[in-house]
Amino acid sequence: MSSWVPFISALTAFFLSHAIPARAPVRARLVTVLGQKGYLLAYSSLSVIVLAWLIVAAANAPYVEVIPPWPTLRWVPLVVMPVVCWLAVAGLAISNPFSFGGLGTAGFAPDRPGILRTTRHPLLAALMLWAGAHLLANGSLSHVILFGLFAGFAALGMALIDRRTVRSLGADWPRLSRNTARFSLRAPSPWPPLHVWLASLAVFAVLIGLHGAVIGVSPLP
Repeated sequence: MSSWVPFISALTAFFLSHAIPARAPVRARLVTVLGQKGYLLAYSSLSVIVLAWLIVAAANAPYVEVIPPWPTLRWVPLVVMPVVCWLAVAGLAISNPFSFGGLGTAGFAPDRPGILRTTRHPLLAALMLWAGAHLLANGSLSHVILFGLFAGFAALGMALIDRRTVRSLGADWPRLSRNTARFSLRAPSPWPPLHVWLASLAVFAVLIGLHGAVIGVSPLP
């Protein structure tokens, strides 16, 4: 008979693996021992391993229905995930002084913030939408806890990063952020270039193709 112990253990490990290394004294010590790149590699590897454990544990936890498995809800991820992929790719393709993830080399222009006009945190916004869509499509108690945790983490992360950035930018914050939003429905200005849209579609197609093999469930209703 299935038990809640593996899921609770994985959930506890997830919290600890993110809370402990993020503490300033612990992080400083680890960076001293491992180096900056070594720390990031170790932290990322641990996060992926614990996340995989948590996902498997949630799938194997006892089934307790919270949201009925209505067929219509199976369409929610298919509708939302193209937006998630677009946000993630667009967020990685720019320079972002407000949040993490921006890998673009072009400087940030306050009058032309691009995707940052929609959200200053494209990756966290993508995580929040991904979690919310999958929560509706997987309404068991373990999945509601899992995806609710990710959605809450993303929303809280936006607020905490904004507060930290306001302190770090000081008097420059009003000037730099005037055309941006934490999370909104405003269209980007300018819109991302064509290669961002094509890359987003490619990522979505890969996720559709691998979902059944990796997760064990087809994403198609």
